[in-house]
Amino acid sequence: MTNGRTTTSTHPTTAALLAAVAGGVRTVELGHPLVTGMSTSPNHPGFRMTLIRRHGDVVRPDGGSASNEIIVTGGHVGTHIDALSHVSQDGRLHGDVDAEAAQRGGQHTEHGAERIPAMITRGVLLDVAATHGVEVLDGGHPVTAADLTAAAQRAGAEPGRGDVVLVRTGWARYFADPTVYVGHDSGVPGVTEDGARWLADRGVVAAGADTTAFEHIAPGAGHRVLPVHRVLLVENGIHIIEHLNLEDAAEQGLTEFLFVLAPLRIVGGTGSPVRPVAVVGA
Repeated sequence: MTNGRTTTSTHPTTAALLAAVAGGVRTVELGHPLVTGMSTSPNHPGFRMTLIRRHGDVVRPDGGSASNEIIVTGGHVGTHIDALSHVSQDGRLHGDVDAEAAQRGGQHTEHGAERIPAMITRGVLLDVAATHGVEVLDGGHPVTAADLTAAAQRAGAEPGRGDVVLVRTGWARYFADPTVYVGHDSGVPGVTEDGARWLADRGVVAAGADTTAFEHIAPGAGHRVLPVHRVLLVENGIHIIEHLNLEDAAEQGLTEFLFVLAPLRIVGGTGSPVRPVAVVGA
């Protein structure tokens, strides 16, 4: 009996997890709150929320009242995860699925957002900005395989199969200023194609960053080509998480942790807003 409750035949792994929770854990937010007018990729609609019913619009006989909202958003707005239906190459999705056939009827019949797995796994934070001795990488800084190797060595945490890797550039500090954050003129720091292959070689299940597209965006280039999306989503079936906020995690010195993320099961969608957290000891 534990805390007055009788436990029988608990799986050893489950018992260990429950014991860890009983010992005390805390969570560290890894994403941004959803706010009307927040920074958004130029390829996607913005986020809008407003109260559609206010307290006092309808008052019940007992004096009670309720309020609720309407939300309009795309699947790739704010902190979100890409489904494998999000990007195609030469008309094919991951696993050689015909993209045109899969999207008929207004939703994807293959690789929809409802198939993105919930993730409870090891997370590894690769702080590339800190590895370079700066708070924020310059706009257009390419995050190469060498950068990721150096950041993993600094963290003392080599990514492995089934992990989620989060790449910090420091760019989340600009999230409140959409013009700076989107970085059309300045460029945006991000992972290069060889960096994407470095991640794929380690068998990660997902990779994310604190920028709008995860990719290296050169000054003035915009989102003209997205080779990292091709390598991760199409060629390797690795999900991409964008618009992360890794500042608190970096300030607390996190390098590896329990990573928890649960996407919305949007049937046939190409992505989902998410609230990722790092779980660490209290």
